[in-house]
Amino acid sequence: MARALGDRRIPVILVSGFLGAGKTTLLNHLLRHNRGIRIGVIVNDFGSINIDSMMVAGQVDSMVALGNGCICCAVDIEEMDSMFDLLSEPARALDVIVVEASGIAEPRSLIRMVLASNNSAIVYGGLVGVVDAVEFGGTVERHPEIEQHLRLADLVVLNKTDRLDDAETAAVLDSVRERVGDVPIVVTRHGRVDAALLFDVPTRADDRSSARQLSFDEVLYEDEDPGDHSRHLHAAYTTTSFETEEPMDPRRFIEVMENPSGEVYRAKGFVYFGVDGYAGKYVLGTVGRHIRLESTAWGRGERRATSLVLIGTDIDEELVEVRLLDCIRRAGDPTDRPAMLPVHRYTPNPA
Repeated sequence: MARALGDRRIPVILVSGFLGAGKTTLLNHLLRHNRGIRIGVIVNDFGSINIDSMMVAGQVDSMVALGNGCICCAVDIEEMDSMFDLLSEPARALDVIVVEASGIAEPRSLIRMVLASNNSAIVYGGLVGVVDAVEFGGTVERHPEIEQHLRLADLVVLNKTDRLDDAETAAVLDSVRERVGDVPIVVTRHGRVDAALLFDVPTRADDRSSARQLSFDEVLYEDEDPGDHSRHLHAAYTTTSFETEEPMDPRRFIEVMENPSGEVYRAKGFVYFGVDGYAGKYVLGTVGRHIRLESTAWGRGERRATSLVLIGTDIDEELVEVRLLDCIRRAGDPTDRPAMLPVHRYTPNPA
């Protein structure tokens, strides 16, 4: 979606996790089931990415172009900035860049690198921490620094749960929860995480339909086995939506986004604040606890409104609606420029 609106910046999402947690399995799954999202993947070497099983459209040095529009790159940490420059070139039309943290640098160092980048075409998109459910206890005991890495994560993926029974999975989930607090945790197996939980599904220029907020039905997709409904996205996740034409109070809205109800993996849509000097549309995209808001203009004749979709598990729809309704501007709420300060914490280069 970074290129769908022309002036949007490309989010850079980091994937971290200890050796064997399933990071590259996750990356392979995202590349093979990219939902039409053009992903640039940066790894330490090509050996971990199953390129041979995908259609290769071309290769130049350390860059391999895949037939589905995605690109794989193998670089060292010293080459990271220059690779960001190459991947963010408009001609490549990438929607998102994903960096595998291990083998290149620790997550904290990579976060700082992305945040400090002078490349105006990219923006930090959050950290996804992958956890091996089977080996988690022993890994943390031998490598306590893993806890620090997990605390940096905006979304945690608890992988390999197919090797545990329900009681064991619940015990590991509790152990991870003790360490990460209220960071949302996606429980999965074989690195199967739907791309729509991490990235925005773009509307292409050759799509005759106008750019719009995707419905939940469009976010869902059928897995390899259409007869196995237990594996469909809607079997594992819940959704709720919210719409209002009334302007939202920036402070209360950001409070809800920072402290959502339930395990919210993704929130996306448009927000209307209508504050003096900030009457434009704010495009919202979250990955776990990472919040990103980008200001853009309303389209000609476009309805001024807030339209949101939240995806996750254990979402109390009634509570979400009550909390968002409470965000609607009330008499006496400030509408001057300082009222937007909470929003500016999550807006790249606010005016």
